[in-house]
Amino acid sequence: MFEFAWSWIFALAPLPWLLRALLPVADSGEPALKVSFLSDLEGLAKRRARTHLPTWRQQAPFIVLWSLLLLAAARPQWLGEPLPVAASGRDLLVAVDVSGSMDFPDMQWQDEDVSRLNLVQHLLGDFLESREGDRVGLILFGSKAYLQAPLTFDRRTVRVWLDEAKIGIAGKNTAIGDAIGLALKRLRQRPAQSRVLILVTDGANNGGEIDPLTAARLAAEEGVKIYPIGIGADPEQSATLGFLGVNPSLDLDEPALKEIAEATGGRYFRARDGQELQAIKDTLDQLEPVAQQPTQARPAQALYSWPLAAALLLSVLLVVRERWPDHPLQRFFSRRRFLQPLPHWRERLKRLRLRRRR
Repeated sequence: MFEFAWSWIFALAPLPWLLRALLPVADSGEPALKVSFLSDLEGLAKRRARTHLPTWRQQAPFIVLWSLLLLAAARPQWLGEPLPVAASGRDLLVAVDVSGSMDFPDMQWQDEDVSRLNLVQHLLGDFLESREGDRVGLILFGSKAYLQAPLTFDRRTVRVWLDEAKIGIAGKNTAIGDAIGLALKRLRQRPAQSRVLILVTDGANNGGEIDPLTAARLAAEEGVKIYPIGIGADPEQSATLGFLGVNPSLDLDEPALKEIAEATGGRYFRARDGQELQAIKDTLDQLEPVAQQPTQARPAQALYSWPLAAALLLSVLLVVRERWPDHPLQRFFSRRRFLQPLPHWRERLKRLRLRRRR
């Protein structure tokens, strides 16, 4: 189906004639003579100007040019048949702790010791990329929380940004409350049944400006469901010590994370190794998508380039006729009687009338 996206543009059609009628006549720049009968000459000039206004045939190229510009500005387009667009799924944000303790290599994956962040990047990256039909986003938090990727269907790009996350990029502390608050700000505009936050951390809240439990209560009021994941090996099972001789797993505040999950209707998970995190990923993958209102999209093919190209070509021809009367292009059109001034046709008509009389 053919239609104009901005059909109101055609209301500007009389604009050139309105400007001609309202604006004063341009100064020709010719020197004026001071004479006693100046008023009579002015009246004569006005009458002469009225009798020598361009006729409609002389105005025709400019009328066509203006019409083509209006046609292009109205954005003509051809609309195809409506196509269904998948509109089910969740709006899922993943908040990942990138504080210094996430670099602790106490996790096992494929019989190798890896850091906590590397394991999260591998398994949660697969999880994000597999969430077909969901809008996914990424928050990185340390001393502050930052939105690394807004909610989008481009899951591959979100996976890349997660893989590129570096330890300490957001500061050395852990601002869990700020991460929840930022996620709430981004999810509150989405349907209430589809707001999900996956919070991955290995420590306790020791930074930021918002208390995690306060942020969790606000999230519950907005219908945001939070799934906290506490990551890190058990202190009793891990013999590896941190930089100061302390196991960072002792910092994990599990009671607070469980309370956050209960307040929002989510569920707390504990990942002590790669297998447990894989099981958590499989559990989260079983979240049923929430059916939203079905939508349709109609493919649109823009056609404005055709009248715009025609207007450009006509403008070039008019400039050539005005500025370079001896140009080869002008002589080409002259042989074919194109873009000829009106007096030429008047002379021909006079000659034909004289021949008929004879």
